[in-house]
Amino acid sequence: MPNFARILYYLAKAMKRPYWDRDRLRTYQEKRLRSVVEYAYNFVPFYHEKFRKAGVIPSDIKTLEDLAKLPIVRKDEMRHENPRKLVSMEFDINKLKIERTSGSAGQPFVTYMCGVEDDWRKSIYMRANMSCGQKLRDRWVVITSPHHFKDTTSIQRRLGIYAQTCVSIFSSVDEQIGLINEARPDVLDGYSGSLLLVAKEVDRRGLKTIRPRIIFGSADLMDVASRQFMEKVFEAPYYDQFGCAEVDRTAWQCPEKIGYHMDVDSVITQFVDDEGNEVSVGERGEIVYTSLFNYAMPFIRYAVGDVGVPSDEKCPCGRTFPLMKVVEGRKDSLLLLPDGRLLSPMVFRIAVSRFFEKIMQYRVVQKKCDLFEIYIKKKDDSVDEKVMETELVAYIKKMIDTDACEVKFEVKFVEDIPLSKTGKLMAVVSELE
Repeated sequence: MPNFARILYYLAKAMKRPYWDRDRLRTYQEKRLRSVVEYAYNFVPFYHEKFRKAGVIPSDIKTLEDLAKLPIVRKDEMRHENPRKLVSMEFDINKLKIERTSGSAGQPFVTYMCGVEDDWRKSIYMRANMSCGQKLRDRWVVITSPHHFKDTTSIQRRLGIYAQTCVSIFSSVDEQIGLINEARPDVLDGYSGSLLLVAKEVDRRGLKTIRPRIIFGSADLMDVASRQFMEKVFEAPYYDQFGCAEVDRTAWQCPEKIGYHMDVDSVITQFVDDEGNEVSVGERGEIVYTSLFNYAMPFIRYAVGDVGVPSDEKCPCGRTFPLMKVVEGRKDSLLLLPDGRLLSPMVFRIAVSRFFEKIMQYRVVQKKCDLFEIYIKKKDDSVDEKVMETELVAYIKKMIDTDACEVKFEVKFVEDIPLSKTGKLMAVVSELE
């Protein structure tokens, strides 16, 4: 259960840091960096072994530049480890909150956090929204996964303070529009792909009753035309936000929209080339995160597979947090059902997440409007394929309501997940023209 008082305390502190001068901010970063590195070395077996193998001890890491001495860690490497080696020995893994990543490449991963860390995440999340104009008692509607429905505390709901009204991503667009229309949101938030589908239907109907003051989108990367379309339909500014489940919010657009302000007081973001060296300003690089707040399960030089471009521009908004100019690597295809419904790929990624404990990797390919192929690489031979196939197909059909149209799902258990026609490994992809 989130601690609302602690969230507000963290939030009050967090709102001031974007205006610190660069020297003060760097001192803050390096202090937290030294703390998390020393902690990981002493209490997390995975990192103790990694540092020893690299010939590094905590006292070697004093500055941001010293991060280059540490090896880059990839999700696939951590996924194959025993979770108890990834979690601090000071924590009981059974009492930690679990966060499942859906994985844009179809590689599921389970992360753990304590209550303090979860409250920190929520404060950083809210800082981005407030910086774009969200107010204390705004009516706030979010299209999200049902497992996030309990994120808002009972105190928040009673007081109406930053209280989310959640709409399931699995609901039909018609249902989503009905709930949104009823809530009359000041702030409309959620997965960008789902927001776009809602905007298309609102535009088709000519509805004028859904008029939020602000729109926030995340997860699916929207092109410029789609963002402009949503702004036109809802007559409100759209702000893109970026991050990953492992470390949550990492960058966001302010009203100036020059780039994405990076939350460098919470997560150090590096952009590296194929050799692991940091790229120059204006060059494309793979994004590597070092969380400054994760202790239960640290992430140090953690590569997420996304691509960004660092910028040295200064934002007119006055915030000193550095900018990343663009974000690449998360653009998925929309999926078309026989009855004309469009679905965001996030619907399938969240549905499959129910079975992550048994799946090493997966891929959903839409071959026809009424045919989906689901490729699964099991974690081990103990998984009963017939049982998983039956449960998975039944759950997906229930979530996307296939009673309205005939859709076939073919589940194939494989040793290696096939690549897409473009050679990329995307979790959910449509091959429709």
